[in-house]
Amino acid sequence: MKKQLFIVTLFVIISACSTVKKLPATVAGASRARFVGNWTLTAVNYDGLLSGSVQSLFNQDAPENFKGSTWKLTNSGNGSFTLVNAAPQNIFWSYNKDNGEIFQFKKLYQGDSAGKVQMGYQLIVDNIDDNHMVLKSPVTLGDKTAYVVLHFDKLP
Repeated sequence: MKKQLFIVTLFVIISACSTVKKLPATVAGASRARFVGNWTLTAVNYDGLLSGSVQSLFNQDAPENFKGSTWKLTNSGNGSFTLVNAAPQNIFWSYNKDNGEIFQFKKLYQGDSAGKVQMGYQLIVDNIDDNHMVLKSPVTLGDKTAYVVLHFDKLP
Protein backbone atom coordinates (compact mmCIF):
# COMPACT_ATOMS: atom_id res chain seq x y z
CA MET A 1 0.00 0.00 0.00
CA LYS A 2 2.80 2.45 0.89
CA LYS A 3 4.60 1.65 -2.35
CA GLN A 4 1.43 2.28 -4.37
CA LEU A 5 0.83 5.56 -2.53
CA PHE A 6 4.42 6.61 -3.24
CA ILE A 7 4.08 5.81 -6.94
CA VAL A 8 0.78 7.72 -7.19
CA THR A 9 2.26 10.69 -5.29
CA LEU A 10 5.36 10.71 -7.47
CA PHE A 11 3.22 10.58 -10.63
CA VAL A 12 1.08 13.48 -9.38
CA ILE A 13 4.15 15.58 -8.58
CA ILE A 14 5.79 14.87 -11.92
CA SER A 15 2.54 15.57 -13.77
CA ALA A 16 1.99 18.81 -11.90
CA CYS A 17 5.52 20.01 -12.56
CA SER A 18 5.28 19.25 -16.27
CA THR A 19 2.36 21.67 -16.64
CA VAL A 20 4.48 24.67 -15.71
CA LYS A 21 5.05 26.73 -18.83
CA LYS A 22 6.75 29.95 -17.76
CA LEU A 23 8.01 31.23 -14.45
CA PRO A 24 8.58 34.86 -13.43
CA ALA A 25 11.74 36.57 -14.64
CA THR A 26 13.10 36.70 -11.09
CA VAL A 27 13.57 32.94 -11.26
CA ALA A 28 15.62 33.00 -14.46
CA GLY A 29 19.26 32.35 -13.66
CA ALA A 30 18.49 31.25 -10.13
CA SER A 31 21.29 29.08 -8.88
CA ARG A 32 21.66 26.65 -6.03
CA ALA A 33 23.62 29.25 -4.06
CA ARG A 34 20.55 31.50 -3.79
CA PHE A 35 18.84 28.87 -1.61
CA VAL A 36 21.72 28.51 0.84
CA GLY A 37 21.10 30.11 4.21
CA ASN A 38 18.54 30.27 6.98
CA TRP A 39 14.93 30.96 6.07
CA THR A 40 11.70 31.38 7.99
CA LEU A 41 8.33 30.46 6.53
CA THR A 42 6.26 33.62 7.01
CA ALA A 43 2.99 32.82 5.22
CA VAL A 44 1.00 29.95 3.73
CA ASN A 45 -1.53 30.69 0.98
CA TYR A 46 -3.61 28.58 -1.35
CA ASP A 47 -3.93 28.85 -5.12
CA GLY A 48 -7.01 26.97 -6.34
CA LEU A 49 -7.71 25.51 -2.89
CA LEU A 50 -9.79 26.50 0.11
CA SER A 51 -7.89 27.25 3.30
CA GLY A 52 -7.80 24.14 5.46
CA SER A 53 -8.50 21.74 2.59
CA VAL A 54 -5.01 20.23 2.76
CA GLN A 55 -4.59 18.13 5.89
CA SER A 56 -0.87 17.40 5.70
CA LEU A 57 2.14 19.02 4.08
CA PHE A 58 5.19 16.80 3.49
CA ASN A 59 3.40 14.02 5.43
CA GLN A 60 4.18 15.98 8.57
CA ASP A 61 1.56 18.49 9.71
CA ALA A 62 -1.13 20.87 8.46
CA PRO A 63 0.29 23.58 6.16
CA GLU A 64 -0.72 26.33 8.61
CA ASN A 65 1.48 24.70 11.27
CA PHE A 66 4.54 25.31 9.10
CA LYS A 67 4.13 29.07 9.53
CA GLY A 68 7.06 30.29 11.64
CA SER A 69 9.17 27.23 10.82
CA THR A 70 12.86 27.74 10.15
CA TRP A 71 14.71 26.11 7.28
CA LYS A 72 18.50 25.74 7.26
CA LEU A 73 19.96 24.95 3.86
CA THR A 74 23.70 24.38 3.49
CA ASN A 75 25.70 24.38 0.27
CA SER A 76 26.42 20.65 0.72
CA GLY A 77 22.72 19.81 0.33
CA ASN A 78 22.27 18.96 3.99
CA GLY A 79 19.68 20.91 5.87
CA SER A 80 16.77 20.85 8.24
CA PHE A 81 13.45 22.44 8.97
CA THR A 82 12.02 23.00 12.40
CA LEU A 83 8.37 23.64 13.11
CA VAL A 84 7.56 25.90 16.06
CA ASN A 85 7.97 23.89 19.29
CA ALA A 86 9.14 20.77 17.45
CA ALA A 87 12.37 18.87 16.92
CA PRO A 88 14.36 19.57 13.74
CA GLN A 89 13.67 17.38 10.70
CA ASN A 90 16.87 16.65 8.79
CA ILE A 91 16.64 16.87 5.01
CA PHE A 92 18.81 16.53 1.93
CA TRP A 93 17.87 19.14 -0.66
CA SER A 94 18.72 20.00 -4.23
CA TYR A 95 17.78 22.40 -6.98
CA ASN A 96 16.77 21.13 -10.40
CA LYS A 97 16.23 23.33 -13.42
CA ASP A 98 15.86 20.60 -16.06
CA ASN A 99 12.03 20.79 -16.16
CA GLY A 100 11.32 24.25 -14.80
CA GLU A 101 12.71 25.54 -11.53
CA ILE A 102 12.29 22.87 -8.83
CA PHE A 103 13.38 22.82 -5.18
CA GLN A 104 13.36 19.21 -4.00
CA PHE A 105 14.16 17.49 -0.74
CA LYS A 106 14.12 14.17 1.07
CA LYS A 107 13.42 13.80 4.76
CA LEU A 108 16.21 11.95 6.56
CA TYR A 109 15.81 10.01 9.77
CA GLN A 110 18.40 8.49 12.12
CA GLY A 111 20.64 6.17 10.11
CA ASP A 112 19.29 7.23 6.69
CA SER A 113 21.57 8.15 3.82
CA ALA A 114 20.16 10.43 1.13
CA GLY A 115 21.05 7.99 -1.63
CA LYS A 116 18.90 5.25 -0.14
CA VAL A 117 15.83 7.37 0.63
CA GLN A 118 13.45 7.10 -2.32
CA MET A 119 10.56 9.32 -1.25
CA GLY A 120 10.90 13.05 -1.58
CA TYR A 121 9.08 16.27 -2.28
CA GLN A 122 9.26 18.68 -5.20
CA LEU A 123 8.19 22.31 -5.02
CA ILE A 124 7.97 24.75 -7.89
CA VAL A 125 10.15 27.82 -7.44
CA ASP A 126 7.75 30.67 -8.08
CA ASN A 127 10.11 33.44 -7.03
CA ILE A 128 13.48 33.82 -5.32
CA ASP A 129 15.78 36.74 -4.64
CA ASP A 130 18.33 37.59 -1.97
CA ASN A 131 15.72 38.04 0.77
CA HIS A 132 12.52 36.25 -0.26
CA MET A 133 11.50 32.92 -1.68
CA VAL A 134 8.10 31.57 -2.80
CA LEU A 135 7.69 27.82 -3.32
CA LYS A 136 4.53 26.10 -4.56
CA SER A 137 3.60 22.57 -3.53
CA PRO A 138 1.30 21.02 -6.18
CA VAL A 139 -1.94 19.31 -5.17
CA THR A 140 -4.00 17.40 -7.74
CA LEU A 141 -7.76 17.97 -7.74
CA GLY A 142 -9.33 15.75 -10.37
CA ASP A 143 -7.81 16.88 -13.64
CA LYS A 144 -6.56 20.21 -12.28
CA THR A 145 -3.54 21.21 -10.23
CA ALA A 146 -3.80 23.58 -7.28
CA TYR A 147 -1.02 24.74 -4.96
CA VAL A 148 -0.07 25.29 -1.36
CA VAL A 149 2.04 28.46 -1.62
CA LEU A 150 4.88 28.91 0.89
CA HIS A 151 6.42 32.36 1.45
CA PHE A 152 9.89 32.54 3.03
CA ASP A 153 12.05 35.40 4.30
CA LYS A 154 15.80 34.96 4.58
CA LEU A 155 17.21 35.43 8.05
CA PRO A 156 20.27 37.63 8.58
